[in-house]
Amino acid sequence: QVQLVESGGGLVQAGGSLRLSCAASGRTFSSYVMGWFRQAPGKEREFVAAINWSSGRTYYADSVKGRFTISRDNAQNTVYLQMNSLKPEDTAVYYCAARYGTTWTNPARYDYWGQGTQVTVSS
Repeated sequence: QVQLVESGGGLVQAGGSLRLSCAASGRTFSSYVMGWFRQAPGKEREFVAAINWSSGRTYYADSVKGRFTISRDNAQNTVYLQMNSLKPEDTAVYYCAARYGTTWTNPARYDYWGQGTQVTVSS
């Protein structure tokens, strides 16, 4: 059974940094795409970043490009989201997700989800 467990959220001032982690277990993820999504109160869940586990190719939403970096550690079966220059509008619950095959930015295309971790950026 696939499990995705996020950690690393918290409260940070604008301009600060956080690193989120997503520990994946339950199968081999070499043919999977791992994504990070976020959902703010009253808003729809939105794509943040994704990484193709085997190739390492990355994809970013325009709103985070140049500030966030997604990466993976094959040995630890963990995906990271390094978030720098955080802004109050980055405040949301951040979710890790996995899907088999090619990359999509549509959250409905992802098969597995973590429980989420809260990120709050104060101004």
